[in-house]
Amino acid sequence: MIFLSKVKLYKIENEKYDNKSDLLKFVVGILVYTLVLLMANYLFKGIYIDNYISALIAALILSLLNYTIKPLLIYWTLPLTILTLGIAYPIVNMVILKLCDVIMGYHFVLHGFLSIFFISIFISIFKMFLDNLITKKVGK
Repeated sequence: MIFLSKVKLYKIENEKYDNKSDLLKFVVGILVYTLVLLMANYLFKGIYIDNYISALIAALILSLLNYTIKPLLIYWTLPLTILTLGIAYPIVNMVILKLCDVIMGYHFVLHGFLSIFFISIFISIFKMFLDNLITKKVGK
């Protein structure tokens, strides 16, 4: 790609992507998500995960929902998020968690509005922390 900017000509080289590194980051990201879900299961009473395999499947489903449905929900709830100064943002995460609950059935169960609210905040913060600590350093 070539861009013109105030008399200077900038050429941006196409980066070569390493498919093995991307796949490794994806797998490690799913494993981190699984770990966070299991930690939430042990710390909060409002979440029940049947076993480790169910946590892994829930992590895959949540990742898929986060990449497909979450951007639409954020776009639709943007005025509410602006009016509440960001307090409504965890509601989007709650909806994603509840969708995973509906898809997984009795293997992944969530109880109560307030507990889901705090679980979604915990999962968001802890996953972001572990992603910065582990996932982003994989494949370098």
